Amino acid sequence: MHYVSIDLETTGTNPDRHQIIEFGAVIENTNKNTALEDLPRFKRIVKHPEYIGQAFALDLNARIFKELVHPTGAAQICKPEELAEEFKSFLVNNGFDPDKKGYVRLVAAGKNFGNFDLQFLNNLPHWREHIRISNKILDPAMYYIDFRQDDDLPSLEECKIRAGLEETTVTHDALDDALDVVKLLRQQYKS
Repeated sequence: MHYVSIDLETTGTNPDRHQIIEFGAVIENTNKNTALEDLPRFKRIVKHPEYIGQAFALDLNARIFKELVHPTGAAQICKPEELAEEFKSFLVNNGFDPDKKGYVRLVAAGKNFGNFDLQFLNNLPHWREHIRISNKILDPAMYYIDFRQDDDLPSLEECKIRAGLEETTVTHDALDDALDVVKLLRQQYKS
């Protein structure tokens, strides 16, 4: 089975008002034993003409704004209207075939992807012209919830702690967080 772990960094929590500022994705094939460092990866910083955000999110993502103001060349930057097509090209170059209508269909994974990230992506220009996400979304929290003590799904950090991962810090870098989801899910299907 193939899935794509996707994570976003945004300027806030309202998908109708706030913006995607970083997109990270990792392709996983559960039938192969590919080393984590060799998995296909995609990352873009998204440059908008202006930004609307919440203070906590802007502070959390200060490194992204520093890269936008003073580009180091280390990050690839695109406009919102370019992101979907660039991501589709990445998927096609890594074995995903567009269907008869030209969409690339995929199973997505991510912490809170279904009720957070997907709402932002559906508002992204041209997203639905290029990408279709299955209703079957993988959230690693389901494997790490403790129904006896948790009142809510565990955070990504708590999942990493419960999984016994060596590094439990959440970097809030979209690509790092997408890779963390793969690590958490791998514990369920790799031996």
